[in-house]
Amino acid sequence: MGEKHYVAKRPPMGWNSWDCYGASVNEEQLLGNARYMAEHLKDYGWEYVICDIQWYEPTADSHWYHKFTELEMDEYSRLVPAVNRFPSAKDGKGFKPIADQIHDMGLKFGIHIMRGIPRQAVHRNTKLMGTTATARDIAHASSVCMWNTDMYGVDAKADGAQEYYDSIFKMYAEWGIDYVKVDDIARVDYAPEAPGAAFSEIELIKNAISKCGRDIVLSLSPGPAKVEQKDFLLANANMWRMTDDFWDKWEHLYGMFERCYAWQGVGCKDHWPDCDMLPLGHVCVCSQEGSEKGHYTHFSHDEQKILMTLWCMFRSPLMFGGELRDNDDFTNSLLTNERIMNMHKNGRKARQILRKDDFVIWRSVTKDGKLYLALFNISEEEKKVKLKFKDIGLSARKKYQAVEMWTNVAKELSNGEKYKLKPHTVICYEIDNYLQ
Repeated sequence: MGEKHYVAKRPPMGWNSWDCYGASVNEEQLLGNARYMAEHLKDYGWEYVICDIQWYEPTADSHWYHKFTELEMDEYSRLVPAVNRFPSAKDGKGFKPIADQIHDMGLKFGIHIMRGIPRQAVHRNTKLMGTTATARDIAHASSVCMWNTDMYGVDAKADGAQEYYDSIFKMYAEWGIDYVKVDDIARVDYAPEAPGAAFSEIELIKNAISKCGRDIVLSLSPGPAKVEQKDFLLANANMWRMTDDFWDKWEHLYGMFERCYAWQGVGCKDHWPDCDMLPLGHVCVCSQEGSEKGHYTHFSHDEQKILMTLWCMFRSPLMFGGELRDNDDFTNSLLTNERIMNMHKNGRKARQILRKDDFVIWRSVTKDGKLYLALFNISEEEKKVKLKFKDIGLSARKKYQAVEMWTNVAKELSNGEKYKLKPHTVICYEIDNYLQ
């Protein structure tokens, strides 16, 4: 038997258009960010370029959705890119010209979809590919998204339901899609013991991907997914959201520590609990905020280091949300820190080993003998702590050579050493040969 084939052996890393362009992203913005990634970030592991929601809507112009608006759709009830926003999609080419350009840069291309079938297809009772059933025959009219009006759910038991999903993923494979983020599907009740509409649609989607002839990463949103459903998720998806939309608010970051603790030990090759996007750099670009278009992240520099340390220690997928071409030096330093990226790439067995009065310690290890140790102060006051080696799996009789990963300063760690951390700060150490 050969080695098992993985589509997401490591947590995917890339850029997603949502945080900066909402529903309004266009071809120039996609390709511009792709070129920036290829030139500046690819060597550090960043490789996916994801076009988020509403790419099939000609009138999309902000983070807001237009209710019951007209969508671009082919004769088989399949949504296709809006040509006014993606000119290369004309003449039925779809996303293939964009995917080809992104692949030529050595990168991968992904899209966002809503679960289900377009309401306009159901109302017009349009055809489906590969079956005599029509859009109306497979629609689950009572299964609707509470925040987006584009789709009806699909009745997984209906004749033609699998063929519909097969047809859209066949089209995505022909376009050259490498990653599909499916929305309105990860936080509803889809446990096998109580199957709901979305649970059944996940199985249809997984089946369609397996037939399409192309490796496609399957990402499920939004969260929070339930930890008790981890077995189903591990069997059916490559990524799933642990949280609702994550934005640049301290309370969101503070809450992520509890979520990561709940999900620790679950992530593995091909299957990754997802902390959601990195709302860093220039976000909300399509929104007018005072005299500015959007804003730079509201997280302080220290809070951004906390975010990157936790996401990389936990091994969440990393999807940057800001307009890459507007990155400043500090933002790029977060994305190109080789020690932090290596922790994300090679860390194993990440776990929280201490939480007391909002002082938190996480650790992970590598196969080649490195230990990563992160000390977080997520409280509102300064913390003074004594680090006892027995609490972190080190020998009290030894001293260890370490490098602080954000400052690149080397030091010797001693048992019982005292540390002083200001509020909302992190220290993260790389310790070599900790087992010797």
